[in-house]
Amino acid sequence: MATQILQKCSLCFATARQLGTLHAYASRRYTSHDVQTADIVISGGGMVGAGMACALGHESLLQNRRIVLLEAAPKKGFSLTEKYGNRTCTLSPASVSLFEKCGVWSKVENMRCQKVLRMQVWESCSNALISFNPTDEADEIAYVAENDVIQEALTQRLEEMKDRIEVMYNTSADSVAVPGVDKELASNAWVEIKLNNGQVLKTKLLIGSDGMNSLVRKTCQFHTLSLSYNQRGVVAVVKIDETNNNVAWQRFLPTGPIALLPMSSTAMSLIWTTSPEHANQLMSLDEESFIDAVNDAYIHDRDMNSTAGQVSDMFQKVLQNIMPGGVAMHQLPPIITGVQSGSRGAFPLGLTHASNYVRHRVALIGDAAHRIHPLAGQGVNLGFGDVIKLSEVIAKAAANGSDLGSLTYLKEYETSRQRKVLPVMATIDGLQRLYSTDATPIVLLRSLGLQATNALGPLKDYIIKGASSS
Repeated sequence: MATQILQKCSLCFATARQLGTLHAYASRRYTSHDVQTADIVISGGGMVGAGMACALGHESLLQNRRIVLLEAAPKKGFSLTEKYGNRTCTLSPASVSLFEKCGVWSKVENMRCQKVLRMQVWESCSNALISFNPTDEADEIAYVAENDVIQEALTQRLEEMKDRIEVMYNTSADSVAVPGVDKELASNAWVEIKLNNGQVLKTKLLIGSDGMNSLVRKTCQFHTLSLSYNQRGVVAVVKIDETNNNVAWQRFLPTGPIALLPMSSTAMSLIWTTSPEHANQLMSLDEESFIDAVNDAYIHDRDMNSTAGQVSDMFQKVLQNIMPGGVAMHQLPPIITGVQSGSRGAFPLGLTHASNYVRHRVALIGDAAHRIHPLAGQGVNLGFGDVIKLSEVIAKAAANGSDLGSLTYLKEYETSRQRKVLPVMATIDGLQRLYSTDATPIVLLRSLGLQATNALGPLKDYIIKGASSS
């Protein structure tokens, strides 16, 4: 009898070990009060992560699910001051629509943001330019808002939704164990997240929104392509005297593009992409010299290629004869008169892309999945596009009574987003390389292409529509 009981116990032990459960828990030595469960955990509470939490909180099919947002920073108060933040977003209509749906946009508007009604892009090696205008004069191309304002609007909305979304401040993932990667976990086990406070969260779906150095991406062993552009982005808040400030200005220089985005009637956000050496020089200049450098970058003709310039001018005349209304006249941006004290900063630029955005029970969004050059201002919009699609896919899984972390549904998100992100990434990377040379054949090619695109209204509308859809 004793022998039979012992044999049955051995069989039970072996079965449990086969399933992976007993071994997993024994090896980690978790006690029951250390372990919590959640249906969805979002790791990273920046703009995209907080946006993801707001979007999921508005899905009626997820009302009874436990959704947790991990935010490494402490909860802090925010007060809008006269000083502007030097990090801004150019929000596309699709991103604004997401915010409207989630009850966030009205909060942004109650703080501050600025419409962009027109955009002019040109280069320093020729007179070629392209001007983007909305089809309807009442429409806007985009909105410019400070990162801090967007983050605060999202934080306020999450506070209003605290019965649906649990935000854990001062909390981040120290390590992650994922089925299919961690051999101690059964194939259909939940993701286990060890937090910096010693607790463990088990979840059906982990969403990595923890930035370009994503712990989730690294721990889950996503294959990743990374490269440095050997450039730095110099940012600042500059002042102008104009009161009707709703145009974005971007000029391509051989060292990289310089852009001015409207923030208010008298303030603009400067993003100047240049070499590390030049960036250091710009950061060291006194205020008056810095202002002179910015103004000079927009008006000087030192880079002008005479051959390309002559051909470009001839082509412009041909276009004017063929389609008189389709050729935009070159305008100069407003003169910079000052720079906000302490607003100058610089950061390195690079490209990061995960070959896959999902695996069983894990999805990457925002910079954790893809980081691009800022020359087109599409980085955060692509992240909010991830939010829109992933929340849709999760809601579909919930509606069908399926596992929220099922790869079947997550693959739909990955396929949809990669079809959008990869062409944008390739285009922006190509533009960055195309405009990083002053070789005459290349200057001539891009100048004629820019002029032809500017003259073709339907093509410009298509470009605007593509940029607006995120």
